[in-house]
Amino acid sequence: MSLINKIRVDDELAGILGEELDRVGGILEDQLRSEHEIVNDLCLHIESYRGKMLRPSLVILSALTSGSKSITHAHRVVAAVVEMIHMATLIHDDVLDEADTRRGGRTINNLHGNEMAVMLGDYLISNSFHLCSSIEQPWINSILGSITNTLCEGELIQLGNRQNLDIDQQTYFTIVEKKTASLIGASCRIGAMLSDPEGRSADHLERFGVSCGIAFQITDDLLDLVGDQDVVGKSVGRDLEKGKLTLPTIYAMNEMEGDDRRRLVDLIEKRDLVGLRSVVRDAGLIDRAMDKASGLVESAKNELESLDETPARILLGSLADGIIDRRY
Repeated sequence: MSLINKIRVDDELAGILGEELDRVGGILEDQLRSEHEIVNDLCLHIESYRGKMLRPSLVILSALTSGSKSITHAHRVVAAVVEMIHMATLIHDDVLDEADTRRGGRTINNLHGNEMAVMLGDYLISNSFHLCSSIEQPWINSILGSITNTLCEGELIQLGNRQNLDIDQQTYFTIVEKKTASLIGASCRIGAMLSDPEGRSADHLERFGVSCGIAFQITDDLLDLVGDQDVVGKSVGRDLEKGKLTLPTIYAMNEMEGDDRRRLVDLIEKRDLVGLRSVVRDAGLIDRAMDKASGLVESAKNELESLDETPARILLGSLADGIIDRRY
């Protein structure tokens, strides 16, 4: 499902974006086709991982915001590449989190085990760079190579802080920016630079993407804490189960004292999702985390104010607003 489905969009732009996302989907299908049946079956299963196609949409909309009158093959390839990298991170995350469901279906690791899932994620990443090389734009490979390193750094920092009850907000935001926001920011930057290599839009759009990415991850973490699994479409409570403290809990650990803090630690150590949810909600920390996400969305939209007002720019602002209303 495209992110534009629930947003009022200029009719012409909606048509362009819908057609381009279909073309990107075609590239993905062609790229994830193998002469080997088992590989085909695995790739067919992860079609559902494509979800909302946020990153491809941002590549295309950033291009249009930066002056492109039309979308080129290079834009479409990059859109497919960033989605493949994203899908690979989801597969690897499911292994690390021992997650059973994703987008309402069983995960690869649940169906076929961790070894198969890890190799499939690696296959997607290697495939994405092979595809990217076909457009002969070395600077794009350089950006995405740096971003994949950043993604891995974020995951390693997060793994190193599992069970760390003293993790601070700065470390949390470092993890989120590296693991999630960096690829979203790069999607915006590359889309813009392909359209306007010498222009000023790329920096603004990258900052827009990074701020949106951090806000997106905050809301994703909140859904894991307080969301309904049937609505969210994936396992909930996995962050707590794996000892990963997210923003409301970090607020609580940093501020609670005495018996309140001891009770909080007990809930975390016992993996008591219902109890933890009650404590942070009653303390107003769910709302505070949402306020932080809302502030980041406003910062993102402020970056757009420096760019010419076009239907694509307006839609980017609407997509940013949609982060706060997420239910899945």
